[in-house]
Amino acid sequence: MRFSHYPMSGNADDTITSPSVGSLSEIEVLPDQPKYVCSLSAELVAKAREQLQEKPEWRLRDVQALRDMVCKDYPNLGTCLDDAFLLKFLRARKFDYDRALQLLVNYHCCRRSWPEVFTNLKPSAIKPVLESGFVTVLSHLDTEGRHVVCIRPDRWTPSNYPITENIRAIYLTLEKLIQSEETQVNGIVILADYKGVSLSKASHFGPFITKKVIGILQDGFPIRIKAVNIVNEPRIFKGIFAVIRPFLKEKIAKRFFLHGSDLSSLHRNLPPWILPEEYGGTAGKLDISSWNELLLASEDDFLYDVSHLAPSNDGSPHDPLTSGEIDEKQCDDSLRSLKTQLYSCY
Repeated sequence: MRFSHYPMSGNADDTITSPSVGSLSEIEVLPDQPKYVCSLSAELVAKAREQLQEKPEWRLRDVQALRDMVCKDYPNLGTCLDDAFLLKFLRARKFDYDRALQLLVNYHCCRRSWPEVFTNLKPSAIKPVLESGFVTVLSHLDTEGRHVVCIRPDRWTPSNYPITENIRAIYLTLEKLIQSEETQVNGIVILADYKGVSLSKASHFGPFITKKVIGILQDGFPIRIKAVNIVNEPRIFKGIFAVIRPFLKEKIAKRFFLHGSDLSSLHRNLPPWILPEEYGGTAGKLDISSWNELLLASEDDFLYDVSHLAPSNDGSPHDPLTSGEIDEKQCDDSLRSLKTQLYSCY
């Protein structure tokens, strides 16, 4: 997934319309642009048609339409324009051109507006997080063909590195997963184990971090999160979720499942045969080494210099996810409220 840069497409004044049946030879091909070859099975092609409104016969026309919109509306965005890259954004927004364009803009704005997370973003830079087991991907897919991302906050020791390192590790994990066309169509599932999360550790996840992370996952990254399974959540999770809930869209909020220590409840969402023993499964001990090795071996996939995405005054878009930033006083008030809720849960 190396982000190469290609010349912008032709006539920026062309009107973008919905595709109609016609010869694919009419599509302009950018010089040296990698030719897209679909890797989806016939079953997933049918699923993408039904669920994402993706029509194989129109696919390249749709990509070209999005490319032309970028060139016309955001000529200074500095984005990759190859077919495979743009297709991720179309799939994530069910081939709605306007929503896919906004997602693409958000994606780049997020990357340049949070330097603590996106500077020097590569697997080797977050090796301590990977070795801690804070985030990994289970070895088996679920019954819908989705990868399961396992997050374990208890593996993080705040004195070792800041919370932003954990966010970097999660982001790189998602970037690696979304390279797969299967994941683009099927989406992912999250399994978050809050066992042993203390009050002091929970307080690191304040309103600023909350808003940023949820903004990225909902509106700034081309991935479909189909379910979030929470297990072993302590009483303080009520306080944590009270902070998170206002930032969640209703559709996403309905995909949160709180199982507590009831593994039979978890197994109704994720079958035991894909789960490690730690979660009542039959897939052996939780293995973090396989995913770590895969991600660390993918260093070249992330050689994407985002320095050219620095904010400018030339009409480039401002970060739409942080417009009306939480001011310092509001952050302080929200943090005090969070701590009050957390203490009341004890």
